[in-house]
Amino acid sequence: MRAICVTPSRGLEVRDIPTPNQPAPGHILVDMDASAINHGDKTFLKMPTALGGALAVRQHDVWGASGSGRVVAVGAGVPADYAGKQVAIYRSLGRSPESVGLWCERAQVPYTSCLILPDRVRARDYCGSLVNVVTAYAFLEEIVEAGHQGVIVTAGNSATGYALASLARSRKLPAIFLVRTEAAREALGRLGVEHVIVTNEGFTERLGVLSAELGTTAVFDGVGGDLLGRSVPSLPMNSTIYFYGFLGGASPISIQSMLFMMKNLTMRRFSNFESRTVKEHEKLVSALKALEGVIDDPMFATRIGKEFSYAQIELAMAYESLQGGKALLVA
Repeated sequence: MRAICVTPSRGLEVRDIPTPNQPAPGHILVDMDASAINHGDKTFLKMPTALGGALAVRQHDVWGASGSGRVVAVGAGVPADYAGKQVAIYRSLGRSPESVGLWCERAQVPYTSCLILPDRVRARDYCGSLVNVVTAYAFLEEIVEAGHQGVIVTAGNSATGYALASLARSRKLPAIFLVRTEAAREALGRLGVEHVIVTNEGFTERLGVLSAELGTTAVFDGVGGDLLGRSVPSLPMNSTIYFYGFLGGASPISIQSMLFMMKNLTMRRFSNFESRTVKEHEKLVSALKALEGVIDDPMFATRIGKEFSYAQIELAMAYESLQGGKALLVA
């Protein structure tokens, strides 16, 4: 079968590799329909030791963490309801030496890397979704356990921001979403998201009033840089900033040390790989089962930009969409 594999110099090339036919215990074989190229696929390709090897290559050096397809075989110990189903996959949820990455025609992954999709949806529309949905679910589990009663999301227009909006609403957890444009605010508003703030001049005053009113003491920061620095003075007392993404690039974060003392701030990173939701088998199985019932929410669907064949991998990796659409590799 065809697969996109990592070279010794950390490049990518299309190869022919053996097609798996008999799944290992606890694993499933999936005929891939499409795989989304996520930000992490690009970043961690060049950082092989990042995140403790969560995106490390396994058999045949096949790359790719997010995708969707249909289960064609199940190994021993896999629940029977996976057989023949279409699934969304986030390979990093289940680390295994038997795994075959998703940028290929037939993948092998632990069944706990997959969420069963309803028959009524198109699998391709969820080929990049599970990473965002699991991240949002695990984050909300963590902050509720820590005693927070509301959240501020700095990358409100991102796919993870949309997932947080849906899951926070279902929990009745107050949430504020920061976006860069009026169009992004309107898009969230059409989906019923109530508290959306455009980060133009003077937004910090509104953020301060609203965050105090709603008690949003957890900050999910996917941006960093100047935006977080400008937002910190508006945070409620005893807030915790959870760093997850770095859309702000190399821009430094500047925060006065006095604010840490005055507001009793805490700063820490959030990693879905290190969350109890992902690390504890029973919690992961429970989370996937819970998400099966809501995955067809439009806010969870993958934003599809452009589809590419495996032979077009260089073009696919270079693709950028101003609307946030993802490049898809189509098997």
